[in-house]
Amino acid sequence: MPHERFQFTGVDGHQLAAALDTPDGPIKAYALFAHCFTCGKDVLAAKRIAVALAAKGIATLRFDFTGLGSSEGDFANSTFSSNVADLVRAADHLRETRKAPAILIGHSLGGAAILAAAGRIPEAKAVATIAAPSDPVHVTHFFKDRIEDIRAQGEGEVSLAGRPFRIKREFLDDVAEQNLMAQVKQLHKALLVMHSPTDDTVGIDNATNIFIAAKHPKSFVSLAGADHLLSGKQDAAYVADVIGAWAERYVDLAPQPAADAGGAPRNVVVQETRNGKFQQIVTTGPHRLIADEPVSVGGDDTGPGPYDFLLTGLGACTSMTMRMYADRKSLPVDRITVTLQHNKIHAKDCEECETREGMLDQIDRVIRIEGNLDADQRKRLMEIADKCPVHKTLTSEVRIVTKAAE
Repeated sequence: MPHERFQFTGVDGHQLAAALDTPDGPIKAYALFAHCFTCGKDVLAAKRIAVALAAKGIATLRFDFTGLGSSEGDFANSTFSSNVADLVRAADHLRETRKAPAILIGHSLGGAAILAAAGRIPEAKAVATIAAPSDPVHVTHFFKDRIEDIRAQGEGEVSLAGRPFRIKREFLDDVAEQNLMAQVKQLHKALLVMHSPTDDTVGIDNATNIFIAAKHPKSFVSLAGADHLLSGKQDAAYVADVIGAWAERYVDLAPQPAADAGGAPRNVVVQETRNGKFQQIVTTGPHRLIADEPVSVGGDDTGPGPYDFLLTGLGACTSMTMRMYADRKSLPVDRITVTLQHNKIHAKDCEECETREGMLDQIDRVIRIEGNLDADQRKRLMEIADKCPVHKTLTSEVRIVTKAAE
């Protein structure tokens, strides 16, 4: 996916490093992503979710909070409130340069921050949290043995995820003063709560508190088997898939209809996503699909494989051609189902094939025709199946011209 890096000015005047993952085509909507506590915009979960959303036509902005990643400033001087303010600044930047975010997404403490910021981003229609605490003070549990020292001395060093960070008394006071559930009750936006029931970092009871406090429309999706950081590639892809599908009900994600080119064939563009070894984004007109390979051959099985698409084209063409004939002849056909499978066979096992040595490709096609038809009508429909244009293409001489792009 196209990837832009830039900076914008945070609430304290520091330059905050941002990344915008955009679709390779029309943008259906913009999303704003808030990362987990001390993580950064380039944490694997954030990157994978942003790339997967881009494949669905959703451009996603993620940025490093103050003092993290490539952003300026001192992390010790940041608070939960300043992070919330920077999220609002990020939305302002999108509004000024592109379009305000319609979707807000937050992971872990970023989920709590996005809930707090949502009321200050009027264009946002849908809010999704991932493993979010229901109270920002939850984050202090990670260094609870240092809290008294921090309060007494004004600041102190703590170890988080194996890295040293300085925490000030102001941070403790700030999270203690938050009343997040009151803000959730006044959210007035569609809410999606996603949480793993086995999350041992932020317990599932936090999701319960957020869900109960929120008013409808609200939804909950269990991330069964996922860890807190969504370190599994499939978990991040699943989260993006769910958010993309869920947001369609609340955000207008419909692409602009493609102009009719007078029946001219339109391009099919296939491009690597670089999310996994084989994953591709397939674009044709306003439509976007994911292609991949099964796990057994090194892929992640996030979408159909190349031969799956080949069979899809033949199956769809077969069914459409038969439907056109049935309607033209007023045949009582209720439904047509085409099941296909691709295999390699030994040429010597095919008596009617011209090739006598080596291996051949064989496509098995089973057609089920539902309806009150007589034997002759069914026979004629089966004959029509072989007349579909894709069938003719596959069984005729095909010339493929390949050249390098300029």
